[in-house]
Amino acid sequence: MLQVCSEKGGFLNFMVEVQGKGSSSNVAPAGTENAFTEEWQTSQTHYPSKEPQPLTCPKCGSTRIDKNGHRIINNEVDIQRFICQKCGYRFSEKPPNDYKQYQPIRNRQLGVLLQGETKKLTEATKINIVAGRENHSNTPQDIKGKIVELCFHMQKQGYSSTTIRLNRSALNVLSNRGADLSNPESVKEVISKQKWSEARKRNVINAYTLYLKIQGLEWERPRCKVIRKFPFIPTEKEIDDLIAGCGKKSSTFLQVLKETAMRCGEAKRLEWTDIDFEKSIITLNLPEKGSNPRLWKVSQKLMSMLNNLPRDSESVFGNGPITSMKTTFGKARKRLADKLQNPRLRRISFHTFRHWKATMLQHQTHDPLYVRDFLGHKELRNTEIYINIERTLFEPFSDEFTVKIAEKPEDLKSLLEVGFEYVCQKDNLIFLRKRK
Repeated sequence: MLQVCSEKGGFLNFMVEVQGKGSSSNVAPAGTENAFTEEWQTSQTHYPSKEPQPLTCPKCGSTRIDKNGHRIINNEVDIQRFICQKCGYRFSEKPPNDYKQYQPIRNRQLGVLLQGETKKLTEATKINIVAGRENHSNTPQDIKGKIVELCFHMQKQGYSSTTIRLNRSALNVLSNRGADLSNPESVKEVISKQKWSEARKRNVINAYTLYLKIQGLEWERPRCKVIRKFPFIPTEKEIDDLIAGCGKKSSTFLQVLKETAMRCGEAKRLEWTDIDFEKSIITLNLPEKGSNPRLWKVSQKLMSMLNNLPRDSESVFGNGPITSMKTTFGKARKRLADKLQNPRLRRISFHTFRHWKATMLQHQTHDPLYVRDFLGHKELRNTEIYINIERTLFEPFSDEFTVKIAEKPEDLKSLLEVGFEYVCQKDNLIFLRKRK
C-alpha cells in the first residue's frame, strides 16, 4: 500500500503489485503511473488548492483587522465579529450554510435564560453582559478591538488626538499588566499594585471609566486624591545650557517654549502661516485644554532660528509624533547632565519651560492678570500658584524696609513704578514701603 498526501491533507491510496516473489525491487506494473496521474488530477478537481487569503475590510479593503466579540445566530451558531482599525467598520465572518451541524451553546447562564429557565444570574455574569448578550470572549484580540472601538468613539465625540492616545495607552498598560478589562475588581487590584503618582492613577481610572461606559457598564471608582505640587523651576542658565546643547530642530523648539510658554503639543502644531517674520509675531489659534488663543512678540534670535529650519511640510516642526521629539530631548538632556555634572537638568521637561516663563513674568510684572492672559488660562486660580513660587524664589531674607510718603498723585505713581508697595493712608498722606 502506497499513501500519497494531497494538498488538502487527505491521503490517496494505491495498490502497487510486486513483479515477483523475492524480487529485490518493487516496481509497479505498466499503466500504474498513468492511473496515479489520473486519480491525482481527479482529486485536484474535487479539492482545488486555495492559498489562505488575509481578512480584509468590506468597506475600505484594509487588512488591519481586529476581533470584536461574537454574534450568536439562533442561539446556536457562534459567529466571530471584527472591526477595521482604519475606518472603524464592524462586520462578521460569513456564517456556515448548515446551522444544525453546530451544537447549541448551553454552558452559559444567558443561554439558560433564553431557554426559559429561571436560574438566577450572578453579579459576575451580569458584568459580562453587554447590550443583551454575554461578552464571553476576552482574548487579547477582543480586548484590543474594544480599545480601538473606544478610540473611534472618542474621535467622534471631539476628543483631541493626545487625549485619545493617552487613554489607549492607559488601557493597554492595564491589559499588559494582567488586568481583565471585563472585570472591574481585577482592574482595581492591578491599579493598587502600581507605583504610580495620584495624578497618573486618576488618568487611568478616568480612561477605564470611559471604557466601561462605552460597553454599557459601571463600576465603583477607587479613591484617588490628587495633591497639586509645586513645579520645579530651573535657572535661566540651565535652560540656556539645554537649548545650546541640542540639535538645530530641538533647540528651536525649546526656544519657542521659552519665549512663548506654549504647551509642547501647541508648539508642535505650529504652521508656517502662524509666523509673521516681518513683525516677529507668532499666533496660536489652536490651543490645548480649552485655553484661549493668543499671540506673542518674540525675539529676533528666535526668528533667525525658525528661518533656518527646512520648510519641507506645512508644520514648522514636521509631521512626526511629539513622542519622538520627547525621546530625542530626553537623550540630549541625559548627555548634557552627565557632561556638565548637573543632575538638575534631568528634571527639566517640555512643560518646565512653561512654569519657568510664568514665574519670571510674575516676578517682572507682579500682575497675575497679565500672566493669566499670557498663558491662556481662563481662570485666575490656575495662575495663582506662580504668585507663591515667585515670592518664595525672589523674596529677600531682610526684614528691613525703605519707607516713602507720597502726597501728590505724581509722587505715588513714580514710587509704585520702582517697586514700592502701598501700606496705608492717613491725613491725606500715602505710606509706601519696599524691602532693602
